[in-house]
Amino acid sequence: MESSPCLLPGPWGSRGEDVEPGEEKVCAVCGDHATGYHFHVMTCEGCKGFFRRSINKGVRFTCPFTQSCPVTKAKRRQCQACRLQKCLDVGMRKDSEHSGTGTAGRTRGEREWAQGQGDSKGRWHKGDSRGGVGERGQDVLPDVFSMLPHFADLSTFMIQQVINFAKEIPAFRSLPIDDQISLLKGATLEICQIQFNTVFNTETNAWECGQHCYTIQDGALAGFQQIYLEPLLKFHISLKKLQLHEAEYVLLQAMLLFSPDDASIAQRDFIDQFQEKVALTLKSYIDHQHPMPEGRYVPGGFAQLRSPPPWRQQWDLSWMSCSPPNQTMLACGRLSW
Repeated sequence: MESSPCLLPGPWGSRGEDVEPGEEKVCAVCGDHATGYHFHVMTCEGCKGFFRRSINKGVRFTCPFTQSCPVTKAKRRQCQACRLQKCLDVGMRKDSEHSGTGTAGRTRGEREWAQGQGDSKGRWHKGDSRGGVGERGQDVLPDVFSMLPHFADLSTFMIQQVINFAKEIPAFRSLPIDDQISLLKGATLEICQIQFNTVFNTETNAWECGQHCYTIQDGALAGFQQIYLEPLLKFHISLKKLQLHEAEYVLLQAMLLFSPDDASIAQRDFIDQFQEKVALTLKSYIDHQHPMPEGRYVPGGFAQLRSPPPWRQQWDLSWMSCSPPNQTMLACGRLSW
């Protein structure tokens, strides 16, 4: 019912031009092998099913960053919001007029999706991010845990970013796979905090990711207790006040990654030596870029990250309960080269 004989729009084809017989069919959304026209566009089975589920369930996705995530065969599952927007951009149509049902025959999910998708972009925290939950009124669901699914998607995206970061380091790639997994499990949360600090605004106490802003109130909506969120906020304020350069953020992440806390790690000496090299590089950079009296003491913040902060236990429990796929990402094929 979803397929139709329509022609590809835009760069994938123009009206009046059919795909030549024998020509390789490419999905207009992700570039994978296409199986035919679905929802008026040449797509693969994966994108066809994704688009159909998104419409039928009335799902409203939110990109955690700048709404420009790459949508390819390998990365199409990383950001559902950008994938859905790509489906719309290439011409996939949510109407049912070609399937014989018309607008009146849409499912309830289709109608809700059609009404809400247009204004879903940037719906989180438009305006003053200091307003808190009360001032946003109905923009955010008032129910407890209403932000939990969104934070689960965000954590999945961030974990994939940490894995990609680690894979760019030759010393990490040279380690046995078990050591790689152990290092990632031990440092992913802390590295995510370093990455989040790059978008933290000390004037608004909010994390500004493109058009979206997140505050500790959002953490409360995701189920985190205030007693754990306040120390987290104080940490980000303290670290941001150091005005770290991009190189310093990267070196901090590398130091965190090469911290062999797990007793089962085999290449402990190699990891310790590499971490020491990174630490010396960071010290040399600081001494050169920030001589006294401007000099700063970054290792203090590093020690704070490596010691279990008050929010660590709460974050671990919430992360494990709301996003089981994240644990699998750290232990299986996502580490394949």
